Amino acid sequence: MNDRAVPLAVSMGEPAGIGPDVILGAFVALRAAGEPIPMVVFGDPDVMAQRAERLGLTVDLQVAAEPSSLHKPGALPVVATHSAGSLEHGILSKQSAEATLDALTSALDAVAAGDCSGLVTAPLHKANLYQVGFPYPGHTERLEAYARDTLGRNDARAVMMLAGPELRTVPVTVHIPLSEVAHSLKSAAIIDVARVVDKDLKARFGIAQPRLAIAGLNPHAGESGALGTEDDARIAPAVAQLRRLGIEATGPHPADTLFHAEARATYDAALCMYHDQALIPAKALDFHGTVNVTLGLPFVRTSPDHGTALAIAGTGKASPASMVAALRLAWSMVNRGQG
Repeated sequence: MNDRAVPLAVSMGEPAGIGPDVILGAFVALRAAGEPIPMVVFGDPDVMAQRAERLGLTVDLQVAAEPSSLHKPGALPVVATHSAGSLEHGILSKQSAEATLDALTSALDAVAAGDCSGLVTAPLHKANLYQVGFPYPGHTERLEAYARDTLGRNDARAVMMLAGPELRTVPVTVHIPLSEVAHSLKSAAIIDVARVVDKDLKARFGIAQPRLAIAGLNPHAGESGALGTEDDARIAPAVAQLRRLGIEATGPHPADTLFHAEARATYDAALCMYHDQALIPAKALDFHGTVNVTLGLPFVRTSPDHGTALAIAGTGKASPASMVAALRLAWSMVNRGQG
């Protein structure tokens, strides 16, 4: 490892959940694998220390005043943010919500300042955050707002991608009820999302000419209107426009035949029309190896693709595999020189 390498910022996430567990587990796993990716954790050092002890993990935690502090070789630096207070594993509180938000903001500020090269976020608990006034549906929307409001990047367009070893999927509509999807789905949104995906697959994944498969909304992609008109009226025109823009897009494809091995070999990412259409195949193929990536931002952001798992926090049952994958992917992306 290059000791001068600019580290990744890792936000602790919900401290009552498995965020601290998977961060510590990933740090140990990466060092054991001979790839100690440089990272700095933003969060409550006491929570990290207590969780390491509870899990029986030997980790040298170094409390640092700032990310650029000189770090001891082999230590895991932790920049102290808002205290989580007297924390019980698996028990949410107002103070743990405040600690989650402060860790995330501090990590973002470090990336914006150039003290960290990219952001990796441990899971937050949205319902817990709402009690302290969190106004966003989730991480992705908060990151877009930060890029626009704090960094002045009005061109920021945060797009969620699930990236695994065998499949990349992108939901065009995300955190809305299924009953609202058909009404909300617009050709312009499909085009906007596809353009972001095309751009970042080139810049951050090194794919010279990305191939995008656009899923249909209805069974059999609408069956020529017999099973719904949205595929012909909104999705097909978007695909045609993307091709006019020079983007290699195909579809709308029936979603039930889009994710088997032979189909996956024909594209680099699948754009799906709603949340579960994108997340179910990605998680079914490789739950632990799939990473949540936010495209369309002026910085790299990845996250493990799982939640806070309050019931198993501090038990040693949480697998760090998705956090390991998130750290590896973020490090790969920033080292393409595009972060």
